[in-house]
Amino acid sequence: MKWLESGTRRDICALLYRGGELRGQALKTHLERHYDLQLDPKRFYDRMDALVSAGHVEKRADGLHDVYALTEQGERRLLDHHEWLSGCVEAGKGDGDSDDDDGRERRNDSDADE
Repeated sequence: MKWLESGTRRDICALLYRGGELRGQALKTHLERHYDLQLDPKRFYDRMDALVSAGHVEKRADGLHDVYALTEQGERRLLDHHEWLSGCVEAGKGDGDSDDDDGRERRNDSDADE
């Protein structure tokens, strides 16, 4: 999986960076409060599985609950994305060029998309 093209998966990584290990339901609740909408449980846990499969997040069982944590790889990618995003914001509107540093056009996802 390329680095997260999904705003929701990036937000999950940000919550794990801030909170350390979190139960799946706690992550889902944080996102629902932030987005002010209810997330479909199947889609949410599919996103969690994708993050685990990509190596950005690790999962362990704690009794009946799944607990998630950001991996070193996930943290590194999140911080790189934060630096890139901060640079874009600091630069302002600039010349309106939507290309990434490598010349590829970036997909514009809303926070609640995939």
